[in-house]
Amino acid sequence: MKRSDLTEKLLDIKREKAWSWKYICEKIGGSSEVLIVGAVLGQMKLTKPQAANAGELFGLSKPETAMLNETPMRGEGLAMPPTDPLIYRFYELVMVNGPAWKALIEEEFGDGIMSAIDFDMVMERLPNPKGDRVKITMSGKFLPYKYYGNSGNVPEYGFKEG
Repeated sequence: MKRSDLTEKLLDIKREKAWSWKYICEKIGGSSEVLIVGAVLGQMKLTKPQAANAGELFGLSKPETAMLNETPMRGEGLAMPPTDPLIYRFYELVMVNGPAWKALIEEEFGDGIMSAIDFDMVMERLPNPKGDRVKITMSGKFLPYKYYGNSGNVPEYGFKEG
């Protein structure tokens, strides 16, 4: 079985049982909802205990349960640019705001990146009389680029002009 086949099986069971993502996340436990839903959708890896919980919840075979604990090929099967309107808006946020985020992060931290691996994300619903708002908070570790082979007073990591 391919990971995409397992994802379809899990989604079919979710539909059949009319489970919410909140219910599934509570039953699997141990991580953020974004990570658990991402794992069910084939984009993230569950720990062995979480995979066992998912296997029990969904009635999976041992190989299917083990697959939930394997590192997936992340991003596989997603068109670029994305065609789903909601996902495309996130892509648009990065295209429009990415250069400013990059400039501000580099000014504050130096030459490097914000990790998407050592990363946390929380999604919240904020009631608003004009229409509820989606609040997403992202926190990623800053990883400075290494300047190898440097000499003089150039720092090895995250070089930043004075």
